[in-house]
Amino acid sequence: MARQAGDPGRGERWWVDAVGYEIYIRSFADSDGDGIGDLAGIIGKLDYLADLGIDFVWITPFYPSPMIDWGYDVSDHCQVDPRFGTLADVDDLLDAAHQRSIRVIVDLVPNHTSSEHPWFQAACDDSTGPYRDHYIWADPAPDGGPPNNWIGYFGGSAWTLDERCGQYHLHLFLPEQPDLNWRNPAVRDAFDDILRFWLDRGVDGFRIDMAGTLVKDAELRSNPQVAPWDPSMPILEQWSAFDHVHDVLQPENQEVFRRWRELADEHGAWLMGETYTLDPADLERLLPGDGLHNGFWFAPMHVRWSADRLRRAIDEPSRRLGDRLVWASGSHDVARAPSRFGSGDLGRARALALDVLMAFLPGVPVLYQGGELGLEDGRVDVADTLDPVGSAGDAAAGRDGCRTPMPWEPGPGQGFTTGTAWLRSSTRSDDETVERQIVDPGSWHGRYRRLLHTRRTLVDAAVGPVEWVDGGDGPVVAYRRGAVGVAVNTADTSQPFNPGVDAEVVYRSWTTVVSDTGMLDLPAAGAVVWRGRSVKEFIECGGVTTTPGRETR
Repeated sequence: MARQAGDPGRGERWWVDAVGYEIYIRSFADSDGDGIGDLAGIIGKLDYLADLGIDFVWITPFYPSPMIDWGYDVSDHCQVDPRFGTLADVDDLLDAAHQRSIRVIVDLVPNHTSSEHPWFQAACDDSTGPYRDHYIWADPAPDGGPPNNWIGYFGGSAWTLDERCGQYHLHLFLPEQPDLNWRNPAVRDAFDDILRFWLDRGVDGFRIDMAGTLVKDAELRSNPQVAPWDPSMPILEQWSAFDHVHDVLQPENQEVFRRWRELADEHGAWLMGETYTLDPADLERLLPGDGLHNGFWFAPMHVRWSADRLRRAIDEPSRRLGDRLVWASGSHDVARAPSRFGSGDLGRARALALDVLMAFLPGVPVLYQGGELGLEDGRVDVADTLDPVGSAGDAAAGRDGCRTPMPWEPGPGQGFTTGTAWLRSSTRSDDETVERQIVDPGSWHGRYRRLLHTRRTLVDAAVGPVEWVDGGDGPVVAYRRGAVGVAVNTADTSQPFNPGVDAEVVYRSWTTVVSDTGMLDLPAAGAVVWRGRSVKEFIECGGVTTTPGRETR
C-alpha cells in the first residue's frame, strides 16, 4: 500500500517514546446510526486524538464474530465484520491515521477462535480430518468427567464435552471459544499468514490477546490445588484456588513469539502483549527481549490507593523490565480508575495522579478511551447487562460499566450515535462530554492534554532508571529519571515536598503552591512534574512555570 504524505513510516523502535490510546470499537464512535461504533467512526475522531497528543491507537477486534464475547471470539481473522465496516475502511483508516502521524495497532486473538470458525466446524464434523488437531481434545477422565482440573478465566471447568465424538474440547474462556493447539505446526503457519496479511496491508503492529496462554502442557497434567474450589465461587477466587503451572505461561510460548518477532521486524512493526500476571518475575519470563517487544503490567489496573502500594506497583517491574513495559490504569476489562479510587472528583484526581506517575516511567503509557475525560464507570441497569462474565452469576466481575459509549456531546445519543446504543446506560452529564471539556483548559481533558504534551517535550530528558527521592515511607511518592522528577501525594490532606533547589515545575495536576525555599505544598491527590535547572535549556510546557510564593498555572 502506498504511504501518504505525513505518514509516520516504519522508523526503528518508534514506540519507545510513544503514547497510546485504546479504542473499544463498539463504544467509540458510530458513523451510520446503527448504535455500534465502527471504523468510519474512528476516522472521524482522528483529529481529536492527534490534538490530545496520541501517537498510536490500539483498536479492539473488528473481525467477523458471533459476538458471544463481543469480538474476542473470532470466526475469520482476515476479514472485517460488516457491523464495523469493510477492508476498504481499514485501508482508509490506515491512510487517514498515518497522514496525522498516528500509528495503528490491531488486536490479534491467537489463544482461541469462535466455535463458528470454519476450522472448528471442520474439526467437529470430522474427528480424523486435518483440522481436528488445530484444537485441544481429550478423552474423559475415568469417572466420565473432564480430563483434568483446569478451570476457565470466566469460572467453571475449562472443558466441554462434545457428545458426538465423546471427547472434551479445551476452552480457557467461554465454551464457544475453543483453544487452539499451538503445538501443531499448521496452526503456527496459519497465524504467520494472518500476521503477514495485516502487516502487508499497512498496520503498525499487534496487541497480542492473552499472550501467556497459547501453548499448554503437552501431557495436560492437572494443576496443583492450593485452596478449596467450587463453581459457585466468584471467578477470581476460582482461578486463585489453583497454582497454574500447566495451563499458562509455558516456556514454549517464546518459540511462537520469536517467529512473530522476525515478521514484525521485517515490517518495522511492534508486538505488545496482554501479558497478564501480577508477578514481576513471571512477566520477565514472558518478555525476555527477543520475542514480544513490550507487555502490559497489570498491577496499576488493580492497585489500591496508598503510597506503599503505588511504590510496589512500580519499583520491581521497572527494575526488572525497564522500557519493555506497557503502563495503563484502565482497559475494557476492568473498572475505570476513578471508580476504583473512590469516585467523584477525588477518584478522578487520583486516577490522573496515577497516570502522571506512569507517564515518565521507562516504557509505553496507554490511555483507555474516556480516561482523558475523567469518566467513571457508566451505570447499566441489571436488565440491560450484556457481558457474558457478569451474566454467568458473578455480577461483580461484569465489564459493562467500563464499556459504555463515549460521550462526545450533550443531547440524545451524546454524539456517539443517532440511533440506539448497543449497550444501554444512563446518560452522562454534559460536563463529562468532549464538547464541554475540550474548550476548558481546567477540565480533565485539558489536564490530560497538558500531561501528554509535557511528556512529549520532556521525553529526551527523562532517561535512565527510576531513582526514588521520597524517602520510602511517607505519603508522597516521588522519583526522578534523568533531569525529570514526578511526585504524587496519596494523603487526604496537603503535604510538603522538596524536589530540590534546581527544580522547575513544568506540570501540575492541581493547584500547587511553591514557597520561597522551593518547597512544594501538594494538595490531596495532587501530582507535579519538575525538570532540573541543571539542564541548560529552559522548557515551558503549556505555559506552566513557577515563581516562589505563587501558584503554578
